[in-house]
Amino acid sequence: MKKDSVYYMSIAYKEAEKALLKDETPIGCVIVKDGKVIAKGHNDRENKNLVIGHAELETISKANKKLKSWRLNDCDLYVTLEPCVMCAGAIIQSRIRNVFYGAHDPKQGAFSNENNVLNNKNLNHFPNIISGVMEESCSNIIKYYFKLKRKLH
Repeated sequence: MKKDSVYYMSIAYKEAEKALLKDETPIGCVIVKDGKVIAKGHNDRENKNLVIGHAELETISKANKKLKSWRLNDCDLYVTLEPCVMCAGAIIQSRIRNVFYGAHDPKQGAFSNENNVLNNKNLNHFPNIISGVMEESCSNIIKYYFKLKRKLH
């Protein structure tokens, strides 16, 4: 695992911690261009009451504004949980170069298992996918959150 990927994932992890403090599913994301973080975000679905309040979409939107472009060519996205199909679509549409994710999502993840959207050879862009960056930490924070939720209900 490249040292840079752990460094950037640790920033995404801090975003996940922010989500946890807001009682959101703790998923964090950063987008990097030319070695610099240009956007950060975390889940904000519950607080905003928006289905699209996923960490990746929040962060992609901020990066679009920062670069004044919908194209995020030469950008890398780091996210603590494997993106869902909705977020994978935005990643593909925005032309993100590399996607680094921490924990696998066997139910809704879009880049592994039978849900792999990249198996569709008709797509116009195929980001590189690197999984398992800080996997244990990224998995544990989500498990912790849902364990707390089950205790409260």
